[in-house]
Amino acid sequence: MINIVLFGPPGAGKGTQAENLKEKYDLKHISTGDMFRHHIQNQTELGKLAKSYMDKGELVPDEVTIKMLKAKVEEHLDSKGFIFDGFPRTKAQAESLSELMQSKGSQIDAMIALEVPDEVLVERLLERGKTSGRKDDSNEEVIRNRIKVYYEETEVLKEFYKKEDKYYGVNGVGSISEITDRISKVIDSL
Repeated sequence: MINIVLFGPPGAGKGTQAENLKEKYDLKHISTGDMFRHHIQNQTELGKLAKSYMDKGELVPDEVTIKMLKAKVEEHLDSKGFIFDGFPRTKAQAESLSELMQSKGSQIDAMIALEVPDEVLVERLLERGKTSGRKDDSNEEVIRNRIKVYYEETEVLKEFYKKEDKYYGVNGVGSISEITDRISKVIDSL
């Protein structure tokens, strides 16, 4: 089983790369954003609970997110592994994810971070904003703030995974296939 945390700032290409890696390695892609949307749309108990926090502009507590994640992992215990996208975001979440995977007889093998210069991110997101309909991809000030928050939040995770010798920075600039090849070299070396 191969379990990867895929990281990168907004616009780094995580979703695109997760899809490619999912196909190539037959892994399950778990996006916390998709997970939240699914639970809220289907009005599950966890979805209602998460929505109650989101409606107040608050972060969903770790315990709620972990319960959703655990349910998703348990649905696919027969898989060859997982790509975690959008989780963890804090050291406490990283520790919880490690505990969850250990309870399933597995572990996180790598945190792969797509490294992309800020100006390239801004350019990509503004371009995506023209077609995505997402307001947060159409405003350069909002984009720059999202990137800033990403760095502030994730720096501690970078250190967490470095201490475990599981951090891998990958150049996220180039063609989609070039970037997939760079990530694949990391995965193949695990």
